[in-house]
Amino acid sequence: MQPSAAQAAPEAMLSVRGLKKVYQTDGGDVEAVRNLTFDLRAGELACLVGPSGSGKTTLLKCISGLMAPTEGEVLLDGKRVSGPPKKMAVVFQEYGRSLFPWMRVRDNVELPLKNQGVPKAERDRLVDEALEAVGLAHVPRSYPWQLSGGMQQRVAIARAIAYQPEVLLMDEPFAAVDAQTRADLEDLIRVVWKKLGVTVLFVTHDIDESVYLGERVIILSSSPTVVQEDIVIDLPAERDQLNTRSLPRFTELRHHVYEQIQLAKKGHRPAAAGAPAAATAAASTPAAPTADSGASGA
Repeated sequence: MQPSAAQAAPEAMLSVRGLKKVYQTDGGDVEAVRNLTFDLRAGELACLVGPSGSGKTTLLKCISGLMAPTEGEVLLDGKRVSGPPKKMAVVFQEYGRSLFPWMRVRDNVELPLKNQGVPKAERDRLVDEALEAVGLAHVPRSYPWQLSGGMQQRVAIARAIAYQPEVLLMDEPFAAVDAQTRADLEDLIRVVWKKLGVTVLFVTHDIDESVYLGERVIILSSSPTVVQEDIVIDLPAERDQLNTRSLPRFTELRHHVYEQIQLAKKGHRPAAAGAPAAATAAASTPAAPTADSGASGA
């Protein structure tokens, strides 16, 4: 039996309550998200996975205040989100579009702080700390186009953490980089997360990545979306790419998440829509093929 993460945490930093989103189109109403409810406690790193078209982007837009839900609400530290919150930052998949190519690395990282009116001395300190945290202290005067894709994404991460958010939303941030760079960035996120104590909601299509990174994995159903399952990832707190991924428990968890996504693709829904069921991993079932356990699994 998997540990259950279904209970609402009283110390929740981020709460999603009965979230529903219906789009109005020329062909009629389209229900993208039906009933999503979950909490993230302060300082938690949770990963969100689900089939393609399961509403992950819609959910992030509602959480970040960029889109109003049709029903339900999002609470940040107990306060309802009605627009982009000051204490929330987003890292997008397409880092090339989020960085200004005519601005140097340091200026890109500093920009949100400048827009918020942070004093110059404080901006300098925060930018220095952020660049150091992501391993870019040596290239502050470079332009984004002079850097590799992985380094550009580090700039985007530095900009987000320099802003000192309470919640960091990450929308498939490593999808556009190569496998080796992706592994390095995964480890970077865990280091930064532990150092800063920020609450992280990390959206990914990669099942292995979700299990490696997260303390929890929230699995979405097919659209209209509810929480298919919400499981605790009971791997060691200290993780590395070689040893952690070779653990039998990692294989069991990866298989279970893969199995649930396949069920979601086939239209399976939890018994009580919107109420996450306790996870039950069939460890004796043969593991899913390795080729399907990564980005192609969602």
